[in-house]
Amino acid sequence: MPSSSAPELRELSPGVLGVLVRRGADFAAAEDAVQEALVEAVRARERPADLKAWLVTVAWRKFLDATRADAARRRREDRVDAEPEPGRASDVDDTLQLYFLCAHPSLTPASAVALTLRAVGGLTTTQIAQAYLVPEATMAQRISRAKKTVSAVRFDRNGDVGTVLRTLYLVFNEGYSGDVDLAAEAIRLTRVLAAGIDHPEVAGLLALMLLHHARRTSRIAADGSLVPLAEQDRSRWDTEAIAEGVAILQAALARDRLGEFQAQAAIAALHADARTAAETDWVQIVEWFDELVALTDSPVVKLNRAVAVGEADGPQAGLKALSELDENLPRHTAVAAYLHERTGDLERAATLYTEAARQAPSLAERDHLIRQAARLNSHP
Repeated sequence: MPSSSAPELRELSPGVLGVLVRRGADFAAAEDAVQEALVEAVRARERPADLKAWLVTVAWRKFLDATRADAARRRREDRVDAEPEPGRASDVDDTLQLYFLCAHPSLTPASAVALTLRAVGGLTTTQIAQAYLVPEATMAQRISRAKKTVSAVRFDRNGDVGTVLRTLYLVFNEGYSGDVDLAAEAIRLTRVLAAGIDHPEVAGLLALMLLHHARRTSRIAADGSLVPLAEQDRSRWDTEAIAEGVAILQAALARDRLGEFQAQAAIAALHADARTAAETDWVQIVEWFDELVALTDSPVVKLNRAVAVGEADGPQAGLKALSELDENLPRHTAVAAYLHERTGDLERAATLYTEAARQAPSLAERDHLIRQAARLNSHP
């Protein structure tokens, strides 16, 4: 099966995992069995006509073998049905149900997100640890404990919608960064969720994803460098995705049940509505950031609000807002550099850009900040 690519197998694995769990396999054992089946898929010489059905059959056999081999799990065999005959896999998509299982109320939100990204999103433990800024060993322990917790949970109870939404957004952002292209899958799953749940925040998240995704092709230059929003070629933005996102957002806002994803989507919509960066309605954006701060009290939101205040009321006002925040916040130094440059203090800005580059969470961002510092240092 050399023609089966890793992305294709990763796309199928959540559905296979869902089938095993629905049949009665506990979560941890089911995931182990699916991983073994994926290894066999990579090694197989011929590709079956129905890859998902083949994976389900192999994974189920792996699970049964492991169950029978472990004397401590003998009792579990009493509730395991006889092995089904090989055949076409069910067309039912269990992926979204798995998100709810991973977002079970017995898990903390952080553990729920981490488990979902590992078991359903297909991210490695290393990638998840980097997203959370914790050591890989710590994240591995967290995921292991979460797997044991949900192993005893029956596959018939939904988890928390808010946790599922945060999970989907983190998956989307991981894909949007270019490290693992999961953005399209996150949008697909959010569409499924929106079709099955009448919730304005689900619609708000879908709108937010579409509005951000519409700008994807303009965020990275041909040489791989980051392109700031103000410098992006807006003719390359996906106008159909923007129109769909705005329509979904307007319908959600009309229900007067504002949530954080709707507020974020409203900010993204205002950026998308501006024909040029100079025409951006920063006053309205600050107002939406005020709503978002009231909803979340997030330091990161307050940091982004400081940037918006600097655009709406001038860089000195932005620096005043920034001075009220913890200097250890991620990207605090980069924001300070930008605002100082806006005031005309180029020497201070160049120093801050250099310092921010050392703190950058990614290589692309580090290179961007280094270029900003070099640009100011070469200024007469």
